[in-house]
Amino acid sequence: MTGFYRNGKCETGPDDHGLHTVCIEVTEEFLEYSKAAGNDLSTPMPQYGFDGLKEGDRWCLCVTRWVQAYDDGRAPRLIPESTHISALEFITKEQLEAFAVSSDG
Repeated sequence: MTGFYRNGKCETGPDDHGLHTVCIEVTEEFLEYSKAAGNDLSTPMPQYGFDGLKEGDRWCLCVTRWVQAYDDGRAPRLIPESTHISALEFITKEQLEAFAVSSDG
């Protein structure tokens, strides 16, 4: 997990227009979904210091992408204690609890 500010936390601020506030546990299914939706998270891009994601990684995802995946029945599990509180402006506490996985795996 890196986060928008690359500090290992799903923090947000004025520069984070995508609101990278939801900490997810990456699955192959979600990587395929995200790539088909126009956001390839699995292909390395060394010019940006990005190794590409693989199943089992933890990642700070844009909250609107998570909602889109949820609406499409493809939402990944998330780690509540690593998800920023502001995500609750877009997802419900019930969704958070239903998709929760503990931070220690």
